[in-house]
Amino acid sequence: MDTHVWLAYVVTAILFSLAPGSGTVNSISNGLSYGMRKSLASIIGLQLGLAFHIVLVGAGIGALVAKSALAFSIIKWVGVIYLVWLGIQKWRDRSSLIAQTGEGTKSSWDLMRNAVLINLTNPKSIVFLVALFPQFINPMQPQMPQLLVLGVTTVVIDGIVMLGYISLAAQMGRFIRSDRVMGKINKVFGGMFMGCGALLAAAKA
Repeated sequence: MDTHVWLAYVVTAILFSLAPGSGTVNSISNGLSYGMRKSLASIIGLQLGLAFHIVLVGAGIGALVAKSALAFSIIKWVGVIYLVWLGIQKWRDRSSLIAQTGEGTKSSWDLMRNAVLINLTNPKSIVFLVALFPQFINPMQPQMPQLLVLGVTTVVIDGIVMLGYISLAAQMGRFIRSDRVMGKINKVFGGMFMGCGALLAAAKA
């Protein structure tokens, strides 16, 4: 893969990762609620889900999902239900100042599992990758090395961006001194999760 093509993809991948979505909401919410160290597990989870999508796209299955209305709809509605469920859980969260104490009701494993499911149940990522990858792959060169470069680049950049969101949110969490404020913030993020679910419900293949 030519350097200028890779650099163009880097810019595209950064914009893709910076775009607000359920992964972004999850990262900011976790950073604010659980602090930096504990929330790292959620970044791993998001990247595992993203890597799975990349593998599907590389194997050609992603193209089938993108073209199959039934497959897209099944994944989409599972994602919608899961995001709404997360939103309700966050809305009802009565946790105290978790960010200050460094403790929370969820384990690192729970945060990672939730993050994996958030990305796995987002068919828009598959459709986006199916549409994006061919633009940066030279058909005259071996495709697997190029897919590997694009996949690793995507995961690394998304991980860095999510780390930035979590770090910023964790810093903000240190200034929260009121349980009432934390409760309101939980409701805001609960609403955002449900909003992401609504947007996903409106998505079309």
